[in-house]
Amino acid sequence: MTENKNTLTNAVHDLLRRAIIEQALKPGMRLPEDTVGEQFGVSRTIVRHALVRLENEGLVITRRNRGAFVAEPSKEEAQHVFEVRRCLENEVIRLLCKRIPETGYDRLEAHVRSEETVKGKDGPVSIRLAGEFHILLAELTGNDVLARYVSEVVLRCSLIMSLYARNHSSDCAVDEHLQIIEAIRDGDAARAIEIMDHHLGAVADRAELSQQPDSIQSILSHYGKELSQ
Repeated sequence: MTENKNTLTNAVHDLLRRAIIEQALKPGMRLPEDTVGEQFGVSRTIVRHALVRLENEGLVITRRNRGAFVAEPSKEEAQHVFEVRRCLENEVIRLLCKRIPETGYDRLEAHVRSEETVKGKDGPVSIRLAGEFHILLAELTGNDVLARYVSEVVLRCSLIMSLYARNHSSDCAVDEHLQIIEAIRDGDAARAIEIMDHHLGAVADRAELSQQPDSIQSILSHYGKELSQ
């Protein structure tokens, strides 16, 4: 019975996470336990456990007396997440240049092929697949702790992109993923890290995380309203 409950919790968690990352469930959207349970044919207890896991991953927040909502990271929090992601992924590169399973390159190249099938077609799906490439890199290090942390920050970055990004360039993502694979294959950690830094920098730039000053028009329009009164 417990095993079945855990299996259902995992399934609901995975489906909700995918719906969030693929932008079907938008930041700020409420997630009522009864509604989610009805749609998936599971109890509210199962849904509650799944929502707790998503909250621990930073994808959901719970508000007192109001329930669970898809998280809406602030720009400051988003900047912090990207800073941590850069540190973690650089360590992933260093480890992979020292050790990678024999099947590692086949798995990475197969994933890139799946990314190529949605190039220019489906933004949300390409964002999810791009994130999964980075999670796969971390998993191939064989360090489960590192992989877990990378998975969390990558998923949170995907949520951030759905909230702040102007667009998603799947062409650039796929090309740079291929360049990262080749640099790792050559054992060139410095080159792979350089590509990764540029790659993640471009992602952060699309998210427009830097605070933009208000224009003089927007500032004075507030005061100008007083003239019309």
